[in-house]
Amino acid sequence: MTSQAEYRPTNCEIAALLLTGTAMLLFLKLHLLPALLSGLLVFEIVNTITRNLRLKSILGLRVKLAIVAFMSLAVIAVLASIMWGLTIFFRSEAGSIPVLIEKMADIIEGYRAVLPVWVKDYIPADTESLKTWAVVWLKNHAHDLESAGREAGFVIVHILIGMALGALISLREVVNTHDYRPLEKALAERISLFGRAFSAVIMAQVRIALLNALFAALYLGILLPLFGVQLPLVKTMVAITFVASLLPVIGNVISNTVIVVVSMSHSLAVAAGSFAYLVTIHKLEYFMNARIIGARINARAWELLIAMLFMEAAFGISGVIAAPIYYAYIKSELRERDLV
Repeated sequence: MTSQAEYRPTNCEIAALLLTGTAMLLFLKLHLLPALLSGLLVFEIVNTITRNLRLKSILGLRVKLAIVAFMSLAVIAVLASIMWGLTIFFRSEAGSIPVLIEKMADIIEGYRAVLPVWVKDYIPADTESLKTWAVVWLKNHAHDLESAGREAGFVIVHILIGMALGALISLREVVNTHDYRPLEKALAERISLFGRAFSAVIMAQVRIALLNALFAALYLGILLPLFGVQLPLVKTMVAITFVASLLPVIGNVISNTVIVVVSMSHSLAVAAGSFAYLVTIHKLEYFMNARIIGARINARAWELLIAMLFMEAAFGISGVIAAPIYYAYIKSELRERDLV
C-alpha cells in the first residue's frame, strides 16, 4: 500500500479506473447486472476451490484444465439446481407467494376495525374492493407486466451466459501466465479488487442470510409452537427471510413485515411478540453483521444504506443489489491508496 504523500497514479492506472467505472455503469444501464453477478459467482467459487486444491502443483496442463472444467460444470449445475428448487418451492402449494400475499391481505382486512384512520385510507374497504382495485391495476399495467415477463426471460438467459463466461475465465486462469502490458496489468488489478469486493460482500451476506433464516426457523417452528401458536406458511416465511436477507438492511424490513403481519392472524399479542423478538434478534445481529461485513469490506450498516439509497434512486432495484459490491470495490480502491 502506498502512502498518500507518495502516491501518484500513472496514466495506465487512470485509464484503467475510467474503463472500470464506465463498465460498472454500463452493466447497470444495459441491465447486464445478472450476467455480471452470476459470472463472478461461478468464477470466485471455482477459483476458491482451485486454490484450496493447490492445482498449480499438479503436473500437466490438460489434467488441470479437465479438473477445472469439471468443477465449473458442477458449480453451474449446483447453482442452477438451487435456483430451480427455489422457483419450484415458491410456486408450490406449500410455499406459494400468491397464497402468502392473499393471506396477508385477508389478515389486514380483518384488522380494519382496530387500525388507525390514516392507515385505513390506504386499504381497500372489503374483498370486493380489493379485487376491483387489482383488476384496474392489472389493466393499467398490462404492458408493464408483459414487459416484466419478457425481462424475466432475458434475466435467465443473462444469468446462464454469465455463468458460462465465469467458467471460461476460470479455465483461462489455469493457462494464464500473467505476462501483462502496463494497461493490461492496471486493468487486471482493478478486476482483482472488484472480484475480492464481490466475494467479501456475497460471503458476508450469505452468512447473515443463513443466520436470519435460522433465527426465523427457531422462532416460527419451535418457540411459537411451544406456546401453542401455529402460524400458517412457516416454510414460506423462512425461505423469504433467507432470500430477502441477501439484500443488506432492506431485506430485514421485508422479511420482518411478512412475519409480523402473518403473526396477526393469531392475535395482536403474538404479532407484538414477533415484533419484539425480531427487533431484539436484529439488534444482536447488528453487531454480528458489523463484525462480519466490517471484517471483510470495512463498511458499517449506515454506509451501505446510504449507498443503497443513492443507487436505488439512480438505477432502481438493480442499484440496490449492486450498491454493496460497488461500494466495497470503491472503498478498497481508496484503501489501496491510503486515502481512507
